[in-house]
Amino acid sequence: MGDRESEAGRGSIIISDREHALPFSKGLTANAIMAAGLSPARAYVVAQAVEDRLRESGRDSVTTEDLRRVTVDTIRAEAGGRYAEAYVKWQTVGGLEIPLIILIGGGTGVGKSTIATQLAARLGIVRIISSDAIREVMKGVFTPAIMPTLYRSSFNADEVVRARLPKSEDAVVVGFRDQVSAVSVGIRALIERAVTEGTDAIIEGAHVVPGFVTPEVGDRAIVVQLVLTVDDEDLHRSHFFVRAHETRSRPVERYLQHFANIRRIQKYVKSLALKHGIPVVPNYNLDATLASVIDLVMTRAEAAQDRAAAPVRTAGGGKR
Repeated sequence: MGDRESEAGRGSIIISDREHALPFSKGLTANAIMAAGLSPARAYVVAQAVEDRLRESGRDSVTTEDLRRVTVDTIRAEAGGRYAEAYVKWQTVGGLEIPLIILIGGGTGVGKSTIATQLAARLGIVRIISSDAIREVMKGVFTPAIMPTLYRSSFNADEVVRARLPKSEDAVVVGFRDQVSAVSVGIRALIERAVTEGTDAIIEGAHVVPGFVTPEVGDRAIVVQLVLTVDDEDLHRSHFFVRAHETRSRPVERYLQHFANIRRIQKYVKSLALKHGIPVVPNYNLDATLASVIDLVMTRAEAAQDRAAAPVRTAGGGKR
């Protein structure tokens, strides 16, 4: 009780140049620091150290620039220069007035939804859309007779196309492509809507496939597309046991029964990623994978910032 009273008695540190003179918040600071790639626990420890430094300075107010400087110095001292530099980059590119659209594809069970959720928390993105949700909506529009592959999972859509294919065709890939072609229409529409509204979004799912989803947004948005993979078969298989434990609606037996199809689809999606120059990110460790994805996002955001800052050349060769 005494500690709480002492904490409350110290009062808030005000950020003087922000609208309404908002108080310093460890929670908001920790969220901003997570974008540099630190885990939530480490980010909160650093945010606490930032507050401690501010209080030790004896000031009851700081400017935004002062807070940023103290935060960078604290990250460098507590976590290292790489994270401090990443924080600076993210703070800089965060000023771009265009939305960030992150597209995460990959085979079933590679960890797309987990990465998307963690990434959204670290980057402060509130809109996460699953391509399976888009498929469910489309099922309300198209009957099984019109679009039968929508009524199967991505890894067993071969069951409704096999009968009409010559034996030389890979029914697993054909069924998957059929379903992806349909769902991609909805994905592209959602991307366009997010861009028009200026809203950051993460779209993840097995249907986010290079070559099928090719956003043409120009300079209206930063689009980062990637494909997650799990190359080790045993590790990949273990993901389904974890999912079955966490979600009752996903019995492990169903996925293991179609595991060969799931692996075949992963190989196909990975080949398309390589063909179209889309980054392939191995998912063998959550923190390492998140760090790789955040680095990729920052690199793309920096490139967009550089393009926005570059002088525009007129037809006559001059700058304006």
